[in-house]
Amino acid sequence: MRAPRATATAAETATPTQSSDHLWLIVGLGNPGSSYRGTRHNVGFEVLGLLAVRYSVELGKAPKRAPAEVGRGSIDGVSVVLTAPTTFMNESGAAVQPVAKYYSVEPGRIVVIHDDIDTPFGKIKVQHSRGTGGHNGIASVASRLGGSEFWRIKIGVGRPPGRQDPADFVLRRFTEQERPDVDYLVQIAADVAERLVTDGAESARQLAGTARL
Repeated sequence: MRAPRATATAAETATPTQSSDHLWLIVGLGNPGSSYRGTRHNVGFEVLGLLAVRYSVELGKAPKRAPAEVGRGSIDGVSVVLTAPTTFMNESGAAVQPVAKYYSVEPGRIVVIHDDIDTPFGKIKVQHSRGTGGHNGIASVASRLGGSEFWRIKIGVGRPPGRQDPADFVLRRFTEQERPDVDYLVQIAADVAERLVTDGAESARQLAGTARL
């Protein structure tokens, strides 16, 4: 995943801020490569890509050879680092932890956007310090950060039909009928991420609750 080139400075040439008090790390989870584009597991990538376009953030190689694409930018005056791991989903923490360390961002200022099969399709939830819910990407991030004290924006992608293996289900693309609703959810999830870093959790949760298909 790569956003169009724009005016922001690429992260590979940026230096860490002197203070992380006002810096947020926003992470979109997914699997790399065109074969995974449009799958349920990659909806976090879609939200991150939209944020990059909205705020003219150029994603480039991460510092210290971290396996991610990152970019520095600003959302309504709030400094952010957008991060897309280039690992596979199950190893997401290997990308998030070194980027967070480089920019001196504490877990409480990390937002991870991801798919969730236990959240009804069309719903968005904002959570903090919860369990992994069986999501391997979240489990990896929590393991590498040493805990789950980070923010999560969960996007409901539906439950697998019948006895289908959830691991297979999340690697399938959204159906043609679902795609317009997913595009809407991606827009709302990006709005929720913006609201979380600018106005706080309560405002973000209220906005997430307005998502209606």
